[in-house]
Amino acid sequence: MNIGAFFDIDGTLYRNSLMIEHFKKLVKYEVIDPRLWHSNVKYTYKEWRKRVRHYEDYMLELIDIYIEALKGRKKSDLEFISNQVIRLNGDIVYKFTRERIKWHQENRHKVFFISGSPTFLVSKMAEKYGVDAFRGAEYLLDEQGKFTGEVLPMWDSDSKDRAIRQLERDYNINSSESYAYGDTNGDLSMLKKVGRPIAINPTKELVDSIKNDSELKKKSRIIIERKDVIYSLPPDVEVILE
Repeated sequence: MNIGAFFDIDGTLYRNSLMIEHFKKLVKYEVIDPRLWHSNVKYTYKEWRKRVRHYEDYMLELIDIYIEALKGRKKSDLEFISNQVIRLNGDIVYKFTRERIKWHQENRHKVFFISGSPTFLVSKMAEKYGVDAFRGAEYLLDEQGKFTGEVLPMWDSDSKDRAIRQLERDYNINSSESYAYGDTNGDLSMLKKVGRPIAINPTKELVDSIKNDSELKKKSRIIIERKDVIYSLPPDVEVILE
């Protein structure tokens, strides 16, 4: 059997969100009306930046607007912008995670990306880092190649659990010897599934989930990367709220 390494992308490898960067580029190139950002998302974004609102609040608002904005547009017409997102942002990643991907590949482990960002962006990131397979949120297309407004999500724990189970079957993965990397509670099922879970810059919600699960707490590592320093912390680290 093979050893697998399952990586979330947004906040775990990439230091932001691929979907957010794509949204910003669509606004910049006037594919999306800039007023959508200024009237609907900008306030929540500022509140999150000030640590008043949660990141999840910002993301959920943005996802709804993003899906509606893409509806009826041809995927092929946006290919240039999608490529720009990866070209400009594909290297803005955490050093720890980048090195772990390389380490897994050198040891001939099977490396997978499982991300809540759209598959058409995740696929490009997967190609850049040479991973074995990937799963992302599927933005469905009609017969003309236009976005329908329907999405099969991959940002929640249940969806990621189904994805990892399929990859385990397809690639003959030994889960007890495998690794998973995530930063939010959406990655919880992925972390619980493997024998070597690693939380990278985790949210308080994820830290609490690890603390409250005796088995997960015993086998987890918590990694914090700030500036050019990487900290490895025990799962029972004290979380101080601002």
